[in-house]
Amino acid sequence: MQARYESSPKETASMNTAELRSNFLVETLFTPDQIHIVYSHYDRMILGGIMPKNESLNLSTYDELKSDYFLERREIGIINVAGDGKITADGEVFSISKLDCLYVGKGVKKVVFESIDSTNPAKYFILSAPAHATYPTRLMTKEEASPAVMGAIETANQRVIYKYIHLEGIKSCQLVMGLTVLQIGSVWNTMPSHTHDRRMEAYCYFDVPENHGVLHLMGQPQETRHLWISNHQAIISPPWSVHSGCGTSNYSFIWGMAGENQSFSDMDFIPISELR
Repeated sequence: MQARYESSPKETASMNTAELRSNFLVETLFTPDQIHIVYSHYDRMILGGIMPKNESLNLSTYDELKSDYFLERREIGIINVAGDGKITADGEVFSISKLDCLYVGKGVKKVVFESIDSTNPAKYFILSAPAHATYPTRLMTKEEASPAVMGAIETANQRVIYKYIHLEGIKSCQLVMGLTVLQIGSVWNTMPSHTHDRRMEAYCYFDVPENHGVLHLMGQPQETRHLWISNHQAIISPPWSVHSGCGTSNYSFIWGMAGENQSFSDMDFIPISELR
């Protein structure tokens, strides 16, 4: 488990590219038959990637958590971004295809990840937050997520939004999670940009074509910074930071939050004319 500590707006404004990347970018998520875990001190969110290829992978606890099992005091949201797989939670088996989401609540002792086909393995992006209440484990397919078309071709941000874990969807203690698929010809996400000082956010970019990338914007609105993101990389976004992006092609990304509330519409929008 790798730890990432909080950085204030003042110190972030003076970071060079290498420092920004080491603090906010998770460069490696998916390695065959390995689990990559990052512990962020923003709202104590854990994010990571799990890629079972030739064997099943058990999400065990870590010494840093001081818990008997991973979900003793936590909940977890899981979205598959690749081949078909299955997840077993305390003996209950869930088949999970690409873009499906599984929520597993506090108190589940054993979570095992598998792929159906080793030549096209599943790739699971996970977000886990502390939990003070228990909610039932639940699978939601992408078709059940009430996909909503938003944006326009004229502004290069026509996209489909899938909401999974939120107030009107899968119930959780504090997690909010979903994903956005940009349509062909559209490259901008989350613009006009916004902040929400009541909760942090994490992004996982996927389906970024080979030899393409995404320019992720972060920082305070009047002091923005940027990071170049490749396929299957993740960003930790502080509560005080904007989080927008523009790609050299269309792409998809998972978004997830934890903090003071679960309201999807809780955003403090920043007019484009005020960004610096």
